[in-house]
Amino acid sequence: MTTSPSIIGWAHSAFGKAAEPDVEALLASVTGSALDHAGVGAGELDGVFVGVFNGGLSRQGFEAGLVGSGRPELARVPALHAENACATGSAALYAALDFVQSGRGRIALVAGAEKMTTARPEVLNDALLTASYRREEEQAGSFAGVFADIARSYFERYGDHRETLARIAAKNHRNGVDNPHAHLRKDVGFDFCNEVSDRNPLVADPLRRTDCSLVSDGAAAVVVAAPDVAASAQRAITWRARAQANDHLPLSRRDDVLEFAGARDAFARAMAAAGSGLSDLDLMETHDCFTIAELLQYEAFGLTEPGKGATALDAGLTERTGTLPVNPSGGLKAKGHPIGATGISQHIMASLQLTGEAGGMQVEGAQLAGVFNMGGVAVANYFSVLERLR
Repeated sequence: MTTSPSIIGWAHSAFGKAAEPDVEALLASVTGSALDHAGVGAGELDGVFVGVFNGGLSRQGFEAGLVGSGRPELARVPALHAENACATGSAALYAALDFVQSGRGRIALVAGAEKMTTARPEVLNDALLTASYRREEEQAGSFAGVFADIARSYFERYGDHRETLARIAAKNHRNGVDNPHAHLRKDVGFDFCNEVSDRNPLVADPLRRTDCSLVSDGAAAVVVAAPDVAASAQRAITWRARAQANDHLPLSRRDDVLEFAGARDAFARAMAAAGSGLSDLDLMETHDCFTIAELLQYEAFGLTEPGKGATALDAGLTERTGTLPVNPSGGLKAKGHPIGATGISQHIMASLQLTGEAGGMQVEGAQLAGVFNMGGVAVANYFSVLERLR
């Protein structure tokens, strides 16, 4: 019998420009629904774990207290706030898993949210740059600029891969059409993604707008429970294994910035603990904050050799009908990237696949799913191997 906690319920807002005015309201929009989905009352919770990045997007901090402010019935439940850049959602989730697996609690609520679309452009840009090592990398001008530098390094070593990046963007936009939670549900096509235009301008050369994830509002929540609780739950998605690995924040201290060594290590440790290989996964939800990030993850996870990520696309491996569908939800690229919600959202998307409830996104016969969420340029890396118990 597994000792791992299970996800027994969840709730997911639509990602995009939300009517909710702030993080408090966004959190409130999913916390109650997640408890209802799990069949759990507020009085049964032992802890609440909250993921909000903020980074200066809001003057209101103390996000752990906002859950009880938005839902008074949760105000007396011990609550903790986690932040780990773009992996904030997974940081909160893994903290909850540790809490339950250690025996300190039996049921925990995990909720993540971000309100981004109302921020002034200069505030948003400054907030996102906090996920880099500003002392050395601020001169890139933006977080997109940091990844643009990485893309140029890739091109210098392996040739111009603008078309490869456009194919990743087009794939994820095509997948996003079938995701009712996605920010952009439109198949924009390869040609649009591949061409610089007034509607698809360069954000940071060589990255075009379609190479960058969307600025989104949104929230997501899950309920995780100990095995004895999950045994009587209506549904239970558990971790066959999970791992976190870190890498240097200053990119200048890495041996090879294209290696994504932290991502590689998180993947390798989780798969080894699961007793599984890449070929055992039926799908993967991965962190495509920029298309160059998804490309480098193909290589870090061993889907291809370094510099050969394009061959996975050539062979159709990462399509929804391929041998390893990557981001059948549309990923951050189409679904959106409200930072604090992202890691939790990715686990919900995988859970929907494993319960056969993914609708038009469904990967036929999905039994084992990988989820990868990273903070910064693969600084904080979380890899989950999920399977369905019931």
